[in-house]
Amino acid sequence: MSEELICVGAISGAYGVQGEVRIKSFCAQPDDIETYSPLTTEDGKRSFALALIRPMKNGFVARIAEVSTKEQADALKGTQLFAQRAQLPTLPDDEYYYSDLVGLEVFDTGGTSLGRVKSVQNHGASDLLEVHQPGATATVLLPFTQAAVPTVDLGSGRIVADPPDGLF
Repeated sequence: MSEELICVGAISGAYGVQGEVRIKSFCAQPDDIETYSPLTTEDGKRSFALALIRPMKNGFVARIAEVSTKEQADALKGTQLFAQRAQLPTLPDDEYYYSDLVGLEVFDTGGTSLGRVKSVQNHGASDLLEVHQPGATATVLLPFTQAAVPTVDLGSGRIVADPPDGLF
């Protein structure tokens, strides 16, 4: 498990002409992203020593040692940045890393399987669990709230959901 990677941010493009980049942080405390440096790509083939320069709207301006031109910075646009799981803080009992939820089986309060978590999404309001139902091609977006998902048991790999009527 020590080699498990967690996505902590992404490079959203170049900033200026000196090779600085715009960084989006997915950390609870956004500037914590710098403390997990060096960050890697998901495959671990590239590593980035990240230094935050200043905050900006929706992120930070940062410098990466190996990047010195706007063209190099532009080439990194969309690159997701990963930290080792061991570097990250331990979460309280009612908080989870997205990667912990993906793959968990979802059951209703009566014990009937509703499917597996395919992904966790957030479009601004709150987290949603994308649940893939057995034998179905479409997925269902389940609100990841205390009311709709009262139990997450990482140890047994299951979630108990009380979805809104008509969702499943």
